[in-house]
Amino acid sequence: MEIPEASSALESVREEVGSAVVADDEFLETVLLGIVARGHVLMEDVPGTGKTLTARSVATALGLSFSRVQFTPDLLPSDVTGTNVYNERDRTFEFADGPIFANVVLADEINRAPPKTQSALLEAMEEGQVTVDGETHQLPQPFFVIATQNPVEMEGTFELPEAQVDRFAVKTAIGYPDEDGEVELLQRRRGRDALSPSVESVLAPGDVEAVRSAPEAVRVEDDLLDYMAAIARATRDDRRVRVGVSPRGTQRLFETARARAVIEGREFVTPDDVKWAAEPTLAHRLVLTPDARVDDVQKAHIVREILDEIPVPTV
Repeated sequence: MEIPEASSALESVREEVGSAVVADDEFLETVLLGIVARGHVLMEDVPGTGKTLTARSVATALGLSFSRVQFTPDLLPSDVTGTNVYNERDRTFEFADGPIFANVVLADEINRAPPKTQSALLEAMEEGQVTVDGETHQLPQPFFVIATQNPVEMEGTFELPEAQVDRFAVKTAIGYPDEDGEVELLQRRRGRDALSPSVESVLAPGDVEAVRSAPEAVRVEDDLLDYMAAIARATRDDRRVRVGVSPRGTQRLFETARARAVIEGREFVTPDDVKWAAEPTLAHRLVLTPDARVDDVQKAHIVREILDEIPVPTV
């Protein structure tokens, strides 16, 4: 798919999702950014802000199959991946698919489950497959996870391990709507009979694969590669950061910057694309020092400071 065509398709998806979800364009664009970059999306916010509705609406608008897994403290890894079930008639074991076998998987309140269950997603998110009892099963394509989590200070949550956080291409938050947005939400509810809004499919599964391949045709100049590497390396040298952005994170910045160019309908990446993508792509990958955590230092603030300090190349 050509880049202008991909950009037009993504705009249609954004408008369709926006007809159901009351949120600013930046939030919806960040969600699409992770999907176009062939990654996964992590959304953190308090319950009731529309995270689940967003995931379901995105899956429907893209024309993809959707599955929801409600993470709870007693959820087992096999409840996510599936398990082998004994068939008494044939006296053999047959694999029963778990809810992860869908194009779009909503891992709802992922940090309410213990780390052992959270880790059931690691292989699926990285390799597009799951292994049960030594047998590997391929997941449907396209495949991506949209995970939601409650703020860590809420009761009954387990902080995601760094290795799992690093698997998400972007992290974002929907936030509370402003006054006009909240009034609009009530007006929409007044105008329909169903409790939740619904959207229509605007793409087919084949179109989604083509859109996700479009960034491969985007041109990135050498100066911008140096710029991205400098940003990532600066996170490792910051005194407030114990573990900076990994090489995987640097590559994800490259991919999300190209995805941003596709969304904007351009065949080349600009410094503004890198700066726009840097915060949702890099901030959640930082591990702060104990002193920084006590001082309530915000990871996004560190990324913004680094962007202000590093000279922007002229392209």
